[in-house]
Amino acid sequence: MSAGAPARAAAARAVAAVLGPGHSLDEHLGAAVAGLSGPDRALATQLAYGTLRLYPRLERWSGLLLARPLPAREAEVRALLALGLYQLEASRVPDHAAVAATVEAARSLGRARHAGLLNACLRRWLRERDTLKARVARDPEVIHAHPRWLLDALARDWPRDWEAVVAANNQQAPMWLRVNAARSSRADWLARLQAEGGAAEPWDPAPEALRLAAPLPVESLPGFAAGDVSVQDGAAQLAAGLLAPAAGMRALDACAAPGGKACHLLERHPGLDLTALDVAPDRLERVRENLARLGLAARVVAGDATDPAGWWDGRPFDRILLDAPCSGTGVIRRHPDIKLLRRPGDVAQLAARQAAMLEALWPLLAPGGRLLYATCAVLKPENSAQAAAFLARHPEARALDLGEPGWGRRSGPGRQLLSGEAGVDGFYYACLLRPA
Repeated sequence: MSAGAPARAAAARAVAAVLGPGHSLDEHLGAAVAGLSGPDRALATQLAYGTLRLYPRLERWSGLLLARPLPAREAEVRALLALGLYQLEASRVPDHAAVAATVEAARSLGRARHAGLLNACLRRWLRERDTLKARVARDPEVIHAHPRWLLDALARDWPRDWEAVVAANNQQAPMWLRVNAARSSRADWLARLQAEGGAAEPWDPAPEALRLAAPLPVESLPGFAAGDVSVQDGAAQLAAGLLAPAAGMRALDACAAPGGKACHLLERHPGLDLTALDVAPDRLERVRENLARLGLAARVVAGDATDPAGWWDGRPFDRILLDAPCSGTGVIRRHPDIKLLRRPGDVAQLAARQAAMLEALWPLLAPGGRLLYATCAVLKPENSAQAAAFLARHPEARALDLGEPGWGRRSGPGRQLLSGEAGVDGFYYACLLRPA
């Protein structure tokens, strides 16, 4: 077997799971790379992420090389062709090695009858790529490596900024950390990291946040196993400060999995009475694991935020965090499969679910309480329009003016961070207040 063929086969399996059944990359990548050596595992991961990051462009190029489209059942072959083009155009892999290992991967996947097709397509690309590229050079999907519907939506909502958002989406995201404020100061932990040869920069709007100069394995982070530090994007860390609970308050994290924001709240406020709710019982295991590693305690409950009767004890909450299910358009650089998994109609469906959650949770908020509405999205129907519509339906509610905190920009009743600004993910926050 050609050197690197197992890594290509594993990457193709993971990409095919996204192209075929429409599963997320996270669901299948771990199983796909299991059993590979460390270097092959790293290569497979890089190839899978890179291929999906540029897939709308690679798909258009693939179409130029095929006499007829490959059937849906041949998702692994489609993935291998895209994988080969990615290596030839966006990696440092030598051309001959990329072609040979990709063709061999087809055989190891049981697609030997397509090995000749892949070989012919990739070698044709090497001979004719300038001419072939010119044929689709003006296609928006080729220029920006995003589906057309998403480009249109971004341009509509952010006419001055959409190209910067798209460019950020096509880059690998930096690794952000959250220092456990209950155990150490950010400056002290950074000194420990620097003593071991690491480097990171703080971000003032999030007092516990550090952006690593280069990604590191979590096991190499000083004190990670002991709970001194966690991995969490800087934008996500803003939630704890905006919710602003006090010790002894009763708080609800309504969509808690995997638990990063819940743990951050407990690190800052050890006396907080926190309920971590999520509709998916299996995802709540991640919440329990994170709480255990950090030595924190919360009430972990499986339940649907739109149906409080199934889990609520009738006692109001002083603080509610609703990090609502959304399109994920603010975290595409971390989850490039979102480009393929999302469809034009999804945004309206998600917005309807977000509105249902807001309506169900609002009566659970105590007088004088605060509900923080958040999404990791950048499209206005899920964000500023959602918050504004809620306030229109509830004249008793008001939005907290967040002022000019040094991040994002005003957007309706809240503030919007666009993907890549200050190196953080795209996020929206609006603080909704119930009068005392």
